[in-house]
Amino acid sequence: MNLTRKKIVAGNWKMNLTLQESQSLVAELIGMIADEKKNDCEVYLFPSFIYINTLLRQTQETSIHIGAQNCSNKSTGAYTGETSIRMLSSVGCKAVLIGHSERRTYYQETNITSAEKINLAIEQHITPFYCIGETLNERNANQQFEIIEQQLNEGIFHLNADHFSKCVIAYEPIWAIGTGLTATIDQAQEMHAFIRNKITEKYSVNVAQQVSILYGGSCNEQNANELFSLPDVDGGLIGGASLKSRNFMNIIKAFQ
Repeated sequence: MNLTRKKIVAGNWKMNLTLQESQSLVAELIGMIADEKKNDCEVYLFPSFIYINTLLRQTQETSIHIGAQNCSNKSTGAYTGETSIRMLSSVGCKAVLIGHSERRTYYQETNITSAEKINLAIEQHITPFYCIGETLNERNANQQFEIIEQQLNEGIFHLNADHFSKCVIAYEPIWAIGTGLTATIDQAQEMHAFIRNKITEKYSVNVAQQVSILYGGSCNEQNANELFSLPDVDGGLIGGASLKSRNFMNIIKAFQ
């Protein structure tokens, strides 16, 4: 682990939990973090839009950061059902997931859409967590590096070095999300190193060594310690395991 990079564990709740369940989970995490957290890992939670304001108030005296699972690629206007980055900024949102594989798969979002959202997030000083990853078919065809490079080039490499340094990259092999499958340790390190090398080629070694790259493919309390020990893995974007406070806390503690 490079000490110049932030260690991050982020929980993506997806479309789960009621308001009461969300508040209970956060209350449990606040207590556990106060009692058990001994490392400098940063903790992010990405709840449903409608809970963000409530959870921001609940966590305002804590070290937990609250983010959004998505945002519109438009700044304002007649876009019924959408949530703009300015709206998220106005309530104090700190981060936003962009380009998550489920947004790409189910809602046909593209690298270009992601680039538009990243630009808006940077303007509002909200940290973009840019999600990239390949499908099982793409990996089986040995196209994973080509796909990842394209997602970087089209989605985020248009930024200048200063703006890019404000982003977080989350590598999520799509074939390992919610399937119980996990990339092997070698596969995870290989891809994270590839991503960091591409950042070096585009910007510099210094920029590449400062940007956190998270693993987001079925990371759980059983494999977190091994994954987080890899030289180019700086934490995890956690799905199902973030819905239970003890499981999530054990992942946070994997850095200790």
